[in-house]
Amino acid sequence: MGRSGTPPAMIEAVDVAKSFTLRRRAGRGPRRVRTTLSAVDGVSFTVGRGEFVGYLGPNGAGKSTTIKMLTGILTPSSGTLRVCGMDPSRERTALARRIGVVFGQRTTLWWDLPLRDSLTLIRRLYRVEASAHRRRLAELTALLELEPFLDTPVRQLSLGQRMRGDLAAALLHGPELLVLDEPTIGLDVVSKATVRGFLERLNAERGTTILLTTHDLGDIERLCRRVLIVDHGRLAFDGDLARLRQAVAADRMLVVELARPGPPVELDGIEVVRTEGPRQWLRLPRAANAAAVVAGLAERYEISDIALREADIEEVLAGLYRGDHAYTPTPP
Repeated sequence: MGRSGTPPAMIEAVDVAKSFTLRRRAGRGPRRVRTTLSAVDGVSFTVGRGEFVGYLGPNGAGKSTTIKMLTGILTPSSGTLRVCGMDPSRERTALARRIGVVFGQRTTLWWDLPLRDSLTLIRRLYRVEASAHRRRLAELTALLELEPFLDTPVRQLSLGQRMRGDLAAALLHGPELLVLDEPTIGLDVVSKATVRGFLERLNAERGTTILLTTHDLGDIERLCRRVLIVDHGRLAFDGDLARLRQAVAADRMLVVELARPGPPVELDGIEVVRTEGPRQWLRLPRAANAAAVVAGLAERYEISDIALREADIEEVLAGLYRGDHAYTPTPP
């Protein structure tokens, strides 16, 4: 228990670092030199019980290395890491009974077996009691709509069906923490909506803690109340999406509907980036006063409608990676 008598956080990372030693050929001769690659560089964060947290970053930022340390596959080079109150690398077997992991590009299911048989084997691996297995399988079958393909060999399942099967496999033993790595990659719109809806319910109704890494920012906007962003192995942001937009100097877009089509509007400091009939899209710098811009347009033009749109999350993240911010991570 924590100092105040509350349960410890689900994930606690303090100055966690991971580096790899590489041997590379020096010139044309046989001599090789050692170089050190820092994949994760002093990352600290805490994930409380019941949180749904997105873990983001560009390729090579250190996301996968972090996930592997959280699940005990890799041992940190330095720092302290606790998951479910345990040291993942030293207590990997015990930890496996308390967490579920899904990798979108890999499967834990047996390729030539029907899905039902794969789930039965997983029950035996985790030593789940038969009655608990039946209850959980029935519940997951209903929530993930598995019934139509439970008896289909895994190799014959569509990508969306296999992903739902992998989610069921990761949850059969009733884990406290679910770690997801690109769970919706390659899914069609319907399958993606099914998976997102299930994860939303799992977190809201069961209180399952979920850590999600993804490049699909629709997942983040739909599901995550908090995001952690890592870049070049360091934590670049910790907070919600609203704070992220405030932290990054991303321009907004003003969509103006004129009473009739005309040339691009003219206003100091404002750039028209697109026109389509009477509708025009104006780039609004973050420092600009939106009310003053709207008032200036209204004085010069006849306007039938106007809307202010915040920058897309893709633009915000691109700005963060470019360094268009001055942000020091603090607890949200």
